[in-house]
Amino acid sequence: MNILITGVAGFIGSKVAIKLLSEGFHVYGIDNLNNYYDVKLKHYRLNHIKKHKNFLFKNIDISYKKELNNFLKNKNINVICHLAAQAGVRYSLVNPNAYTKSNIDGFLEILEYCRFKPETKLVYASSSSVYGENKKTPFSVSDDVSNPISLYAATKRANELMAESYSKLFSLEIIGLRFFTVYGPWGRPDMAIWQFTDSIIKNKAINVYHKGILKRDFTYIDDIVIGIKNAIFLKKKPRRNNHTIFNLGNNKPISVNQTINLIESILNKKSKKKYLPMQLGDVKTTYADINKSKKELKFNPSTNMKEGLEKFIMWFKSYKK
Repeated sequence: MNILITGVAGFIGSKVAIKLLSEGFHVYGIDNLNNYYDVKLKHYRLNHIKKHKNFLFKNIDISYKKELNNFLKNKNINVICHLAAQAGVRYSLVNPNAYTKSNIDGFLEILEYCRFKPETKLVYASSSSVYGENKKTPFSVSDDVSNPISLYAATKRANELMAESYSKLFSLEIIGLRFFTVYGPWGRPDMAIWQFTDSIIKNKAINVYHKGILKRDFTYIDDIVIGIKNAIFLKKKPRRNNHTIFNLGNNKPISVNQTINLIESILNKKSKKKYLPMQLGDVKTTYADINKSKKELKFNPSTNMKEGLEKFIMWFKSYKK
């Protein structure tokens, strides 16, 4: 089986690539290696992936149709695992054009490729952010998601609608995965757990929004990778509209304050806190209903928060050296 991973130098993409390569699959990886965060970290991940055989990498921006099609020409791609995107809720307030270019234009080119290669299965990344300020918890895939409160969330919901229409029009098999606050080794520097850990070690104050009572359904990377792999190999009966969405979350949200306490305990060091009001685009709670994912994807997250943080911090210290 030949699998294409877009965003292969990213946090989740790199981990998925390692998993699939270690099990003997052929992986084609593309990434534009943009400078949203330190490109050295992306090369660090790529260097680990390149240790495996059956891997071919190309530096490509998925929004450039000609480059994308030239690379994929004459390659028998069975599954596209589409993880490339401009990430980050807060950055969408600063550079909105990056989101339309990557998340909308780029996703369209992936769908267009599948349109003319209907035998290719598509598994793509959505986000818990599509739930916006929904009051009902846990968040179910059957809930209304028509009120995103950030541009990032809006682009992810747009992806779901685009996938739905292409699946209906061209009988494509497509699976969307709503990720809930993924963390762990090889993670992103713009995410809270990285920033908390880094600041505490350096004896710097950490920014704590909305008194630290915001809750997140933190999900460990290895659990997410298993969910993605199971989606890739999920067998479904052919039908005209074959677009399905799943939640991939831990189903156990904890507060930011609890998260900080755990990191302090692992580091054996107290933090300095700077309390700030809630930021634009933030939501108070994320909480995944994973009953459908458990049943159909056999998705059963097994890493508790303390264990996951210990693994992240061990890696973080090693990486920083």
